[in-house]
Amino acid sequence: MPGGRLTQQERQQIALGLADGLAYAEIARRLDRPTSTITREVMRNGGPTAYRADLAHRATERRAHRRKQAAPRNVQAPPQAYGRDAEAVREYQETLTTVLMGSGAPKMMARVLACLYTTDAGSLTAADLVQRLQVSPASVSKAIAFLEEQGLVRRERDERRRERYVVDDDVWYQSMMASARGTAQLGETARQGVGVLGRGTPAATRLENIARFVDFVSESIARAADQAREVLHAKSAAASDDTAAE
Repeated sequence: MPGGRLTQQERQQIALGLADGLAYAEIARRLDRPTSTITREVMRNGGPTAYRADLAHRATERRAHRRKQAAPRNVQAPPQAYGRDAEAVREYQETLTTVLMGSGAPKMMARVLACLYTTDAGSLTAADLVQRLQVSPASVSKAIAFLEEQGLVRRERDERRRERYVVDDDVWYQSMMASARGTAQLGETARQGVGVLGRGTPAATRLENIARFVDFVSESIARAADQAREVLHAKSAAASDDTAAE
């Protein structure tokens, strides 16, 4: 499997593959590259609908030039457990970050989430995040505030009274429920507009359709989140019982 940076010809093949509706894995197979490389390349350069080979190649050259000009940092990578390849972990974190950005998360928030998701403990302190991401404490604080507002992280105190930021299965449940509540609020607001604009008018009919649609979506999200939580908890309990039996 070849390594190194993607060539301009490979980027043209990626663009052709996207135009043909190929999955990232299939494009990667044809180029003999890791799927993560293709995912990161596409998400970093406009996403599957806006990717352009020539623009992506020039953007990569500019980034490489900026890195050469930047002063080198004495960054010590955190030790990897379970015999993991540190470079593979770093590349995966970068891929996860770009995918999270593609789903709408701002860059720093996506970096913090990717860092938290790939820790075995599922939690880090502000100092840990500053060291791992090589950013300012203010950047971490702003990112955490945003993620907490979205229900994607929660805070807790450890035995040394340090504040830790946590991601776990329940955080995702709470995030989905917050999303359902926000969607339901949109439906309620749309329904208020029906009375203001006059029931039966084109504008009111449009808002009424919006309200019905988002009501259905919010109820579906909440129901699916409850079901997923019950299934996950049941599996966790069963796995604990099996471990205890051994």
